[in-house]
Amino acid sequence: MYRSIGFGLRIKYMVSVNMDMYRRMMRISWTEHRTNNSILEELEPARRFLAEVKRRKLEYFSHVVRANNLCTHVLHGIVAGKRRQGRPRRRWTGDIKQWTGISVAECVQLAKDRSAWRALVSVSATSDPQS
Repeated sequence: MYRSIGFGLRIKYMVSVNMDMYRRMMRISWTEHRTNNSILEELEPARRFLAEVKRRKLEYFSHVVRANNLCTHVLHGIVAGKRRQGRPRRRWTGDIKQWTGISVAECVQLAKDRSAWRALVSVSATSDPQS
């Protein structure tokens, strides 16, 4: 029970930190007394750009999956050896998994059906591009 309450507070904190970063990028002081909605309206073109990038990456994923060539095998492959020290690199498949909310294996199966994949892309692309 306590864990779920803490998670809700953590999300609220993350949203406030996100808005604080937007304000700093735009050099808006807290003394200007601007609402979060006015700042988000000013950022709308950038958010639309991110949504377009997200949509294109999802569409290219289905293209690569359906191609059934070397790219497809590289996408599914795992390289033998040791991982480099430090934070793991951000992976393309990680973005696909995060944006769609399903596993990569399920995405591969869904991408083979174009109409189902298009429906998923339209739902995923219209959601918050920051996530």
